[in-house]
Amino acid sequence: MIRVFFAEWRKLRRPTLFFGTMGSVMGVTALVTSLLFLLLDSARGNAREGRMITRATLEMPHGLTIGFSSSAGLLGLVALCVFAAQTAQEYTYGTLRNLLVRQPKRLTLLCGKFLAMKVFALITVIFSAIVSITLAFALSGKAKIVTTAWSTSDARSALAHTFLNVFISVIAYGTVGMILGLLFRSPITAISLGVAWLLIIENIIAATVKNSGKWMPGQLMTTIASGGDINSSYSHAFIVLIGYLAVGTIIVAIFFRRRDVSN
Repeated sequence: MIRVFFAEWRKLRRPTLFFGTMGSVMGVTALVTSLLFLLLDSARGNAREGRMITRATLEMPHGLTIGFSSSAGLLGLVALCVFAAQTAQEYTYGTLRNLLVRQPKRLTLLCGKFLAMKVFALITVIFSAIVSITLAFALSGKAKIVTTAWSTSDARSALAHTFLNVFISVIAYGTVGMILGLLFRSPITAISLGVAWLLIIENIIAATVKNSGKWMPGQLMTTIASGGDINSSYSHAFIVLIGYLAVGTIIVAIFFRRRDVSN
């Protein structure tokens, strides 16, 4: 598995992919965090879906991490695209057959690739956290926010919990992307279907069908990133999401072992 990890990591650290992805992650995080502070007094709201996060909330110990956790959904979509593309393109380019010559154990190959992509996702989350925290301190003066509580032990604890929750959420998004990549064996199909469902269809269903958000994977991943919300508890979101991912993983593992390696 270690050899598979380094072989996959060689692809992931290509400058065009690595720096392009990190640039996108930092840009998305900077946008979300900046809007949170710059639109603080806007009547239209300064958070997702027009919600208002007040100055008093931002001055609390966990206020430092609100911009970071709010970026989790977009970070997750980036992870979904990377995981789906890196998985499905092995079929598109016909390179999977060559990989299986060197590592005939298909599930070992799959686990090694997944481990490498998890490390890649961890780096994106680290970059996102650095950008968000830096901007939060930089914009706090303009937003007239007292940052005393941001330097306390409670703030550090909140940051550690938020980082873990965002990482879990991003890995879940990436796992969905990998499942779709293995199912459809086409990067374009896997990414387009994944983004369309999570970004558009789920939000429409959640807005029109009462309590449906508690059972939608995209909504559950958002709940985990934020540490729970009024619509669903953290434990409920975590358990249901793990169930979805476990079923999807088992299905694609069976397909991956039995299907032909060509597209």
